[in-house]
Amino acid sequence: MKRSVLARKRIPVATMEPYRVVRKPHVSEKTTDLIQNHNTYVFEVDMEATKVDIREAIAHIWNVKVKGIRIINVRGKAKRMGRISGFARSWKKAIVTLAEGQGIEVLR
Repeated sequence: MKRSVLARKRIPVATMEPYRVVRKPHVSEKTTDLIQNHNTYVFEVDMEATKVDIREAIAHIWNVKVKGIRIINVRGKAKRMGRISGFARSWKKAIVTLAEGQGIEVLR
């Protein structure tokens, strides 16, 4: 029996460590506004992570209750350095809304 070419190798959930799932916070003017007005935080996460993995990782690392998660796959942009062209790497963005009264103090 052949595996589909499109089938991806998925790391089992048991081996997805919280600090491997969440790579770093994404900080910009727009994300700062989301934090202050909507209690929503933005993170760069592992490309293989699912919503469940991200929810458990954020709850474990910061001891907060996650209300909702939205995920965006950000494609790498075409870049050039003189005659040499290539692409910036692609990455996954997680937009995480926390429950009322919850917050991550490091990012405020």
